[in-house]
Amino acid sequence: MTPSLTLILGGARSGKSDYAQRLAADRGRPVIYLATAAPIASQFDPEMAERIAAHRQSRPADWQTVEEPIEIVDAITRRARPNDVVVVDCLTLWVSNVCLAAFGGEAEGEAETVSAERWRSLETAIISRTESLLNAAAAKRLALILISNEVGLGVVPAFPLGRHYRDLLGRVNQAVARNADHVILMLAGLPIDLRRIALTPSPFDRDKDFP
Repeated sequence: MTPSLTLILGGARSGKSDYAQRLAADRGRPVIYLATAAPIASQFDPEMAERIAAHRQSRPADWQTVEEPIEIVDAITRRARPNDVVVVDCLTLWVSNVCLAAFGGEAEGEAETVSAERWRSLETAIISRTESLLNAAAAKRLALILISNEVGLGVVPAFPLGRHYRDLLGRVNQAVARNADHVILMLAGLPIDLRRIALTPSPFDRDKDFP
């Protein structure tokens, strides 16, 4: 199977996961569903527990579910076989988990005062992990489907930690989109193929075909 990369973006309840599942099922190949929600979080958050349970029930029984909040590259390397379909749901939580792990030993107030230099270092590390994810998928010729939120369209976060996270996730989304064969924006359950409607090629995408 020809390897492929699809990025699915959207806001909350825009239909991202449902569309990703339909896309994965249509491939007709074994599917690994890599969930990045930390299972331990559901022990203290009933709403999160309900969301995780609903997601589990919505997946076909023959799909393999892997719950890994941080080491997604390692999970794909160990669990995926050549030509598998892998859905990562989602990059939004993955970036959050990596950030929380990086600042895990600090109180909330201290995390708000993290230096710009430290944020730049974390950004470099996460972008490097993102590139490793794409390389690992290409090496196994996977059909990789990545889900992420578009968080830059809402109100500017009130606190530095939120603004830094918003910027960091945006850069991760851009890094994936530059390499993606398909970039789908979900609005009210409707998929919009951004590559098909792009009017002008991005300078980062000179090797991509545009209509």
